[in-house]
Amino acid sequence: MSGNAAAVVYVHGLWMPGLESALLRRRLAAERGFRLCVFHYDSVHEGMAQIATRLHALLEPIEAPQVHLLGHSLGGLVILRCLERYPMIQPGRVVFMGTPAAGSRAARRLGSWTWGRRALGRPAAEELLVERARHWDFGRELGIIAGTLSLGLARLLVTFGEANDGVVAVSETRLQGAADWMSVPVNHAGLVLSARVARETGSFLEHGRFGH
Repeated sequence: MSGNAAAVVYVHGLWMPGLESALLRRRLAAERGFRLCVFHYDSVHEGMAQIATRLHALLEPIEAPQVHLLGHSLGGLVILRCLERYPMIQPGRVVFMGTPAAGSRAARRLGSWTWGRRALGRPAAEELLVERARHWDFGRELGIIAGTLSLGLARLLVTFGEANDGVVAVSETRLQGAADWMSVPVNHAGLVLSARVARETGSFLEHGRFGH
């Protein structure tokens, strides 16, 4: 990928193929002129180290004034682990959408059953079943968007007792070191379908802040 426009690499979440981001990518291209591509990975069978290495291999040759990263759910943690291992030379910003950066009660509950742990797969098990102290300190501004529409299958597993998107609690999206944070009234899957989320994502990638 090369050209004069800023590039955005979208990293999908658990059990997702990347195609779910088609509308989001179309909006970012139309509204901001970004060049979009999707990083595909096996969210069940690949280990996180292998995934991070493959993402780095995709990012390294991109020639663009800026290379932004956009992660939905587990995709945000893929980005975090990639930057932890492979600092990027190209300037750019990062947006997480519904990423359980502070852990996931729903994942821990699901992982308490053998069949549930198999369903979660390797990368989610590595990142979400053990409490980890995370801090954003990678020289790239991070913006976080959380959903507050409590509509999702995780509500069958846990009682959140706080605002959530049906899969991830709002408090679980917080990450120390982020430049900006906001919430929108959509559920977890709706984060990639919302016109407002696309608009706010574009604002942060261009200016380092959400429009609120």
